[in-house]
Amino acid sequence: MNADTAAPTAAATWPALTLAQAHAAMTAPGQPFEMAEALIAGRTMRVWKNAPPTLRDVFVNSRAAFGGQTFLVYESERATFEAFARATLAFAEQLAAMGVVKGDRVGVAMRNLPEWPVAVLATLLLGGIATPINAWGTGPELAYCLADSGAKVAVVDGERWDRLQPLLVDLPALRQVVVARPTTSADAPDSPASGAPPKSCRWDSLIGPTAGWSALPDRPLPVVDLAPDDDATLLYTSGTTGAAKGALGTHRCSGNTLMGGAFSVARSFVRRGEPLPDPAARTTQRALLLAIPFFHTTGCQVILFGALQSGTKLVLMHRWDPEAAMALIQAERITSAGGVPTIAWQLIEHPARAQYDLSSLESVSYGGAPASAALVQRIGEAFPKAQPGTGWGMTETSGTFTHHGAEDYVHRPDSAGPAMPVAEMKIADDDGQSLPVGEVGELWVRGPNVVKRYWNKPEETAATFVDGWLRTGDLARLDDEGFLTIVDRKKDMLIRGGENIYCAEVEAVLYRHPAVMDAGVIGQSHATLGEEPVALVTLKPGAAATEAELRAFVRSQIAGFKVPVRILIHADPLPRNPTGKLMKKTLKLLFETLA
Repeated sequence: MNADTAAPTAAATWPALTLAQAHAAMTAPGQPFEMAEALIAGRTMRVWKNAPPTLRDVFVNSRAAFGGQTFLVYESERATFEAFARATLAFAEQLAAMGVVKGDRVGVAMRNLPEWPVAVLATLLLGGIATPINAWGTGPELAYCLADSGAKVAVVDGERWDRLQPLLVDLPALRQVVVARPTTSADAPDSPASGAPPKSCRWDSLIGPTAGWSALPDRPLPVVDLAPDDDATLLYTSGTTGAAKGALGTHRCSGNTLMGGAFSVARSFVRRGEPLPDPAARTTQRALLLAIPFFHTTGCQVILFGALQSGTKLVLMHRWDPEAAMALIQAERITSAGGVPTIAWQLIEHPARAQYDLSSLESVSYGGAPASAALVQRIGEAFPKAQPGTGWGMTETSGTFTHHGAEDYVHRPDSAGPAMPVAEMKIADDDGQSLPVGEVGELWVRGPNVVKRYWNKPEETAATFVDGWLRTGDLARLDDEGFLTIVDRKKDMLIRGGENIYCAEVEAVLYRHPAVMDAGVIGQSHATLGEEPVALVTLKPGAAATEAELRAFVRSQIAGFKVPVRILIHADPLPRNPTGKLMKKTLKLLFETLA
């Protein structure tokens, strides 16, 4: 989402090179995306030769290259890359004074605020393990992640502080809590010495508010030995069932994810036979509207670290609102927007869209949930300069693993794209054996951006990480060129009278109906068939459709046994977690309530 747009020239043909030819040309010796080999956890793997060795290198390079440019925008607050760097170094000094050393975990639980990236990068500069925590969580859920990670320090905003305060006695490893933007002055901590362990203090008492960051004195980088395979991030999975698992990633994982994003954009030019754009010729700064949480792997690994790498301005939204988003796109000349497909649809379908100048948009990218093939066409109609983009990834792959954009996406709108040349995918049966091209099985992946293991969970680690491969739990298929199509989550497959029904396949059909903006399919118990499909849908603003019409539409597209026996129309957005995944348990309860 942070790279230059891949808009074709009038003379371009597509594809001038096959995918294999493009990959070979781009990874040849001496090219920016040249590959090398590295020994990782006892196995030899392909890696990007020119990937940043550590996230400290990304921090240092961004300050040197983009210091005077705007980096963070939040409401009326603005910070340049230089101001951000000074704040990060100042906070690293404070964390060191709290006893944070290499390998220590620092939990960060807050909404999208300028303090979030400062806390994360300061932790990384000390060799600590940045531990983002889902800010949507309840007090017990926040406390679980802090306890499971053994965090020494937690950095939270006022809302999270209010939820955590009663539970601090159950967190013996936690020494210090830093509170940014407390909700009330009466309840806020006021000094590092206040209270029984863990101690608590206000962010502003340490380095001050955003407006003062540029005036902070410069400080040297912490002196810490960092290597590519040192631990860097501990991101908790956003699974819709069971307790969250901490996925432990390295600096190498993050660096290879960053290279993958740049590679995918460059590949579109190479596939057309066009020269890559000269970065020096760009006259405007890239600007990205951040509508998804920093604490999600995409928000952290792909967007935050990617913005540092590329000099992109990040415009933060505290919570999503489509008209407020359009106002920001106009005011900040946003070049990249997106997040999950629902966000793209809400921008496209909003009745006030014509009132805003959205011509600066160069890309609209999304992932985390199935997207209708019609969305690709609608993006081109609504935002003529913007290229659509999607991909597949998960917390365990440090963000995006496959990338899909430009003409490749237009020609394969149901696909999630191919893997990067440094990575591998296979479709496996229940015994882990590879299945032929086109057959559906479980997606297994491996590469330098796959995390090391789950934190403190040896059994789950052994079941998921097998002989260097990550078992994703997704049902998928590959075509003969290596393009991936996700069919469903393995556990979301229904069996109706012995016939397999993939919920995602039925949802994709519902998305094709011109009135449907969001759709969720779940299983309902049946006395003789075992299960049968039912669905909830949300309609686009001003659109109309009946249950009978929607069922008839689905029946015209797929086999009759896959047609939902009930389709309920819901006025509000369907329940999704921060990554955009449908919360199937909540969806089932909602269906039962409405039915």
